[in-house]
Amino acid sequence: MREREIETKNVTGKPGGGRRFLGSVLEFEYGSTSWWTTEFYLNGQITANENTVFTGYRWENRFRLLHEKHWINPVLYLEFENVNAADKSLLTVVGHDGIGDLKVPTDKARRELEREIEGKLILDSSFKGWTIAENLIFEKDVRHGPYEFGYAIGLYRAIGGAATNSSFGLQSTSHYLAPVVSWALSHGVMLKFSPNVGLTDTSAGFLMRFGVSAEVDDFGGAIAKLFHGRRP
Repeated sequence: MREREIETKNVTGKPGGGRRFLGSVLEFEYGSTSWWTTEFYLNGQITANENTVFTGYRWENRFRLLHEKHWINPVLYLEFENVNAADKSLLTVVGHDGIGDLKVPTDKARRELEREIEGKLILDSSFKGWTIAENLIFEKDVRHGPYEFGYAIGLYRAIGGAATNSSFGLQSTSHYLAPVVSWALSHGVMLKFSPNVGLTDTSAGFLMRFGVSAEVDDFGGAIAKLFHGRRP
């Protein structure tokens, strides 16, 4: 069954000595087959007393390596990103990413372009209603620069029903404790909130992540109605 979903992912915070910001991502997901899902992201950000800017795009692909469900389920993730250094979506934190990057003025940061390939090995397993997820992350600028590595660990389960869940994660290189709570509403709409508490000196003290996702049964028809008011 092909899955189609539109989601917004947002994060806001005020790093010590810096200005409050809002980083946003608009995500379009298409489950082409049972083993391959592709997603396209549009990134932007606004920083207090600075410019609102479009910071670039990402193209992501996920490949399920095993067709059947097993006690551990590996997924290979590959992404190409073409963004500038003003991007504050903070989808992943790797290498030497830290609070200093959030303080660079937008006009200066947007001049630095980043074209990177990112890979992840995503492992998840289930135990008595709990799901444990471990991500190994690497990034490499396609033009220059060293390899950068990171990781994320998560634990989650449904609370009061299959539609609601809670989880926590630990991200590197800056470290955050990040519980996640989501609510499933009607018509395939889901709300997500995640307060992130920085655990190291290089982390922002506090970040709030929030977003909403919606499943789209007829993606092509929905886009046609959006721009033309009818299906072509």
